[in-house]
Amino acid sequence: MRISCLPLVLAFASPCVACAEPTVSLATGPREYVPGDYAQVLKRWTREQSVIQLSELEDKLTVTATFESWDFRWAYVVRYADDYRLTVEQRHEVLERTLRETADNHEFYVALYGTNWRWSDLSRPTSAWTVRLIDDQGNETVPSKIESIVKPGPLEQRYFPYTNPWRRAFRIRFPRFEGDGRPTIANTARWFGLRFAGAEGNGELRWKVDAQAGANESAPASSAAAGPSGP
Repeated sequence: MRISCLPLVLAFASPCVACAEPTVSLATGPREYVPGDYAQVLKRWTREQSVIQLSELEDKLTVTATFESWDFRWAYVVRYADDYRLTVEQRHEVLERTLRETADNHEFYVALYGTNWRWSDLSRPTSAWTVRLIDDQGNETVPSKIESIVKPGPLEQRYFPYTNPWRRAFRIRFPRFEGDGRPTIANTARWFGLRFAGAEGNGELRWKVDAQAGANESAPASSAAAGPSGP
């Protein structure tokens, strides 16, 4: 549990404080996933937290977010291709296109619930909350795009099952590199995450990086996507 900067008024609490979050790898390259692996991969790349006002025992904001990393996208496409019975050629095309998007951007699928529906719209300047991409090296990055998904459809509800009618859904995109070429998630980062902050509280969702699993580097999508595993 993380205590906010406001003295014992607000906390950003995990739904399972005792549960250790899985580490993740930012390494690129081919994966050996089959459709049945998707649920496990989704869990590995998803975090959830709540901003709680201790004085009133009220949830000010509950956020669930999935980082659509190279690894996640590979598992997603394998599952999607199986569900929609894509041909091998179609599957390769979809995989190559989605992996190519990771070369310039870090993208998150976010579903959240706030006590005030209007204030929880992150895509509006009147939102009560700001969101930043952060890491343990001190990097803090403003989103390049926040897309509000007004009416989540079957894709969102099936592949991100924490989506529901009581939550707002967004795709939040951050640049992969600063203007001077520095990565927004440092190659040496031990963790990265999303910081939500506002007048009602603040807190972070974190993904701990497994440094032994590979470096945070991009491989050419065209070569790495040549042959996904799975039927």
